[in-house]
Amino acid sequence: MNRFKKAVRNLTAETHDLDAEEMQRRAIDSGATTVARCGDRVPVTVFGTIRTMTIRPRAGVPALEAELYDGSGTVTLVWLGRRTIAGLGPGRQLRATGRVTTSEGRKLIYNPRYELTPVDL
Repeated sequence: MNRFKKAVRNLTAETHDLDAEEMQRRAIDSGATTVARCGDRVPVTVFGTIRTMTIRPRAGVPALEAELYDGSGTVTLVWLGRRTIAGLGPGRQLRATGRVTTSEGRKLIYNPRYELTPVDL
């Protein structure tokens, strides 16, 4: 019966909902904390896909910002003093480790350690 319910749900659910669930499952399987469960000022490891990247100066210093989505929410990764990072771009999956802070209602991780993951084909 459980398989039947899952099959019906997969047929009736929106594609983005299924993608979000799959991304959360991958984050948990990789040992990461989902963004929704990240607490303020707590060191975490997150896993997800880069949605957008922007360069935004902070205190006169360039800062590369990448919005990481894991299916449960987004966290902005900020690298101070950087304009680019080789291999990093929208659509790329990665694991990032750092301390979460909240500013202006957004979750941020400054200068996270990161590991690019292989691209799924």
